Amino acid sequence: MRSQIDLLSVVDRYGTDDKCRAYLTELRWPDGIVCPGCMSDKISYVKERKIYDCDSCRYQFSTLAGTIFHDTHLPLTKWFFAVYIMCESRKGVSANQLKRMLRVSYKTAWYLCHRIRHAMAETLPLEKLGGTVEMDETYVGGEQHRGKGWNTPDNNKEVVIGIRQRNGDLRFFHAEDAKSGTLAKYIKENVSSDVDVMVTDEFPAYPKAMITAGVHGSKHKTIRHRSKVYVDGDIHTNTVESAFSLLKRGIIGSWHKISAKHLAAYLDEMTWRFNNRKNPYLFRDTMLKLIHSENLEYKELTRAA
Repeated sequence: MRSQIDLLSVVDRYGTDDKCRAYLTELRWPDGIVCPGCMSDKISYVKERKIYDCDSCRYQFSTLAGTIFHDTHLPLTKWFFAVYIMCESRKGVSANQLKRMLRVSYKTAWYLCHRIRHAMAETLPLEKLGGTVEMDETYVGGEQHRGKGWNTPDNNKEVVIGIRQRNGDLRFFHAEDAKSGTLAKYIKENVSSDVDVMVTDEFPAYPKAMITAGVHGSKHKTIRHRSKVYVDGDIHTNTVESAFSLLKRGIIGSWHKISAKHLAAYLDEMTWRFNNRKNPYLFRDTMLKLIHSENLEYKELTRAA
C-alpha cells in the first residue's frame, strides 16, 4: 500500500513553522487541548508568544513543551522533512546526505538522525512472535577479511540476531555473542511458548538454545545451508535473510560505517521502518513517537562507551 503522503505533500502541508505546530497540536491533543497541570479544557491561546494559558489554574504551556521539540534550535520544518526522508529511505539515509538536503552542519544532521532513531525504538512490551518463526545470526562492521563471508564469525565484527515471524514482524538485536545462552535469551523474550515452528540454519548453538528456551525439539526445523539446501518445502530462512540483506545494503550503501556503540540504534530504525513498510500512516505514527519520546542529549550520545 502506498504512503498517504509524498514529498510534495510534506512541503505543501508543513512548509512553515505554524503549519508544523498546528499538526503537532492535532497529534498531541486529538480530542482538544487540555492543560497538562490540571487537565482542564478551558484554555486560552496567547498568539504573540505561541503559548496556551489555562483559565483554571493559570498554568502556561506550549505545543512543544515536554516533547523532543522543546528548546530545539532547528526549525520545525527541517524536523518534519528529516522524519519523512528517514521514513521513506528503505536502506536508510546518512547524516552526510541529510546535511546536504537540509542545509545544516554535519553535527546537526548526525544528532538529528539519532534523536529520530531513538524515538523509533520499540520501547513498549511487544507481542511475542508466533506461527512459523525464522531465526538467524549475521556479523557486521569491521574489516572484511579476504575469503570470509558476511556470516563468518570474526572477532572483528559485531553480532546481529534476527528473528522474524513468517509474514509478520521482524526483531533485530545487537548481541554480545552467538552462544546458545544468548540465543535462548532472545528466543524466550520474543517468541511465544506455543510457537508452531522455529526454523534456523545448522549453526551448532541453536539446538541447545531451543531446549533452554523451552521450544520442543519437534518444533525446531533446520535448513542445511552447508549442503547447499536453501529451501525444503516450507523450511527455509529466506524471509529473515531478506531483512538482513536490506540491513547490509543500508550499511554498505547509505551509512557506510557504524560504530558498535550505536549499532543498536540503527537496528531500531531499520526494524521500525521494516515492520511499518505497508503502513500508509508511517509518517504520522513516527511523528507521534517523537512527541512522546524522551529527549536524547548530545553528551549522552557522544559519551565514551
